[in-house]
Amino acid sequence: MQFVLGLLAIAVMLWLAVTFWYIAVAILAIWITVRVVRHVRMKRYFAGEVFQTHLKELSSVVTEHNEIAAYAAEIRAGGQFGLGTSGTGSQSDLAIFENTSRHGYRRDRNVAHYQAVNVHNCSLQVVRNASADPLKYLIKYFRVEATDEGLTQVEKLGETMSRLGNAVDNLKTREADITGEFNPPKFILKHYSKQFTERVGVQLSPITVPHPEYVFEYVSAGGNSSQRTTVKLDTRTIDRLIEELSGRIRRRRSAAGQRALMTARFREEIKRRDAYTCQYCAVSLDDEPHLLLEVDHIVPVSRGGMSTEENLQTLCWRCNRTKSNKMVGA
Repeated sequence: MQFVLGLLAIAVMLWLAVTFWYIAVAILAIWITVRVVRHVRMKRYFAGEVFQTHLKELSSVVTEHNEIAAYAAEIRAGGQFGLGTSGTGSQSDLAIFENTSRHGYRRDRNVAHYQAVNVHNCSLQVVRNASADPLKYLIKYFRVEATDEGLTQVEKLGETMSRLGNAVDNLKTREADITGEFNPPKFILKHYSKQFTERVGVQLSPITVPHPEYVFEYVSAGGNSSQRTTVKLDTRTIDRLIEELSGRIRRRRSAAGQRALMTARFREEIKRRDAYTCQYCAVSLDDEPHLLLEVDHIVPVSRGGMSTEENLQTLCWRCNRTKSNKMVGA
């Protein structure tokens, strides 16, 4: 009886094994079939008349999109995205630190960043105070000078980040519009998005705005605890920093400054004054809804130009780029 039961068990196991094998083969066949069918559909879509017609109609839009992508990459590569530095740990590379304590169970879990110029190693109280009054401590501990030169440097940083941010936003809008014009099937965007952008001719470069971050960091002696306050220099923070530096300069001089502050709001006011129209080529947002506009100093700051309304103008990115190149070559 036991022998018969054993044979029966073996037979059942063999049957299950064969069944599972057939099921696995069937699943694999279905998976391969789905991929082959999807690939054939993809080939037909890209070779189809609808796609090819849209491709021809949007060729100029795609070309301008890629030109702006190159312009954004140029701004990012040539921009100065930083202000002052912290002096703590400036010579730490000359020494080697080791925790040799025999009672240091789970110590050194937190390590101070002594050689990072954007990190100020400080007491716990300074970290907490910096969270309550970030601009005051940023100016003090990262040596951002409340002078005309320091203010100009911060304004230049804000202007560079504004130009790059506007260019990146412009690219995202254009990419969405291009995709919307083609209106590809969902399976194309889900499985063949890379092939789609390559065939359309759009260069989707991972361009980002590198907002600098300044950190106040406390690490206990044993490394068991740490706290930090991070100040991110985005547009809002930079505008507030500009206003703070300007206020300190005015208080020291006991007189109001004779120029406007290059904040995001002021740049927008200049564009509105110029009716969102390039003052060189006369192209406006009415003509090109996706036109990338920038605010330019007629007489550059490097040549003594002031940030006053009469010395500021609205230019499209092409004209501003051409003017900048001429200034560099002059």
